[in-house]
Amino acid sequence: MFLKSQLTWNVTIPAENLDTEGMMLQKAILLHLTNEFATKKASKDLGYFLAVTTLDSVGEGKVRLHTGDLFFPVSFTCITFKMLPGEVLKGTVHKILKHGVFLICGPAEKIYLSHYKMSGYQYVPGENPVFRNEKSGTIIEKGVVLRFVVLAEKYNEAENDFRAVVSMEGDHLGPI
Repeated sequence: MFLKSQLTWNVTIPAENLDTEGMMLQKAILLHLTNEFATKKASKDLGYFLAVTTLDSVGEGKVRLHTGDLFFPVSFTCITFKMLPGEVLKGTVHKILKHGVFLICGPAEKIYLSHYKMSGYQYVPGENPVFRNEKSGTIIEKGVVLRFVVLAEKYNEAENDFRAVVSMEGDHLGPI
């Protein structure tokens, strides 16, 4: 699910960047905000950070004594992506194992679909392994897009990333 959020962060502008680059202060603040936003991958509450949409306000700048750098409290609006249990999404198969497949959905790359949650599909080993449904003849292989339901998601703080467990059991779920 895409979420629209308003955040407040402190943005630091190195003292040497203010004069030598000849940038206006607002432009320098926006540039440093977007750079900092791009380096933060995700947060537990908001999900994956995707884009800054508006710079809502800039507070009064303060000087750090030892460095001379300026920092500003900045309020901005952004778009994030977070998978929620019960949500139906689409993802692309990128890895096939005997016990299930891994999917990519937007910025999420650690989405696991167990073979137990693929009713009717059997693992077929080989150089390019697949899951095959004997009744319908459909095949799940690398690159196939699947519709799935999110069962659970968990934030891994050490990796600053999410893991999700999903299922294809239900109406209108499976290969598209």
